[in-house]
Amino acid sequence: MPGEQGKTVTHGLILRDTDTKETDKILTVLTAEMGKISVIARGARRKNSRLAAACQLFAWSEMTLYRRGNWYYLDAAEPEELFSGLQKDLVRFALAAYLAELTEFVAGEETEAGELLRLLLNGLYALGNLGRDPALVKPAFTFRLLALAGFEPLCDGCAVCGAETARDPVLDAVQGVVHCRKCGEGSGEKLPLSAACVTALEHILHGPSRRLYSFTLGPEDLELLDRAAEGFAAAQLERSFRTLGYYKAILI
Repeated sequence: MPGEQGKTVTHGLILRDTDTKETDKILTVLTAEMGKISVIARGARRKNSRLAAACQLFAWSEMTLYRRGNWYYLDAAEPEELFSGLQKDLVRFALAAYLAELTEFVAGEETEAGELLRLLLNGLYALGNLGRDPALVKPAFTFRLLALAGFEPLCDGCAVCGAETARDPVLDAVQGVVHCRKCGEGSGEKLPLSAACVTALEHILHGPSRRLYSFTLGPEDLELLDRAAEGFAAAQLERSFRTLGYYKAILI
């Protein structure tokens, strides 16, 4: 919201931080009201800087900003959540970085992003504070994020033959629909699912956001759901993500 003397006070989450000059940082920040913005934090890398804590990756802070030209500048910041649990576990930290990169890609610049921000905050909290299984958080977050970004897959029965329940279900990564395996003619990557996966996917897409991670799947079904989430994201967003490769390399 507007502050004094042309300054703006808002809450923001650091999606990415980049060192610049001798002591400055360029921050990619996600806010509810202004969406994704770029912020210059002068002196943030200086020893004993009052901005240092609020300028680290995943920091959630109240920020006072002012604008010059196309850039926002960080005038003051008060950290409210640093998700310190992520710093203690490399796997969780790497996955959090992937979730942040996905969110950064779909978020619009200076466009309202309240739902995206809440989803990412809850995902980071689930990983860093609640100790949720990364293997479950990853596909659930991915599918919910894609749905919010306008890429929601249709999973209510078979999209081809109209059966209420798809038999031996697969997800068409390009068309974004679930159908029976035998109905899957034509081009496009077909990602195998199971009946349990489809039930979980319906929960992820249509269940209450506060219970997004409140489901269980066996290891094999969870692996199917994760592969489907990755394949669907790659097909719909038409790009790869550096942080995903890093996360996978750690798991090997």
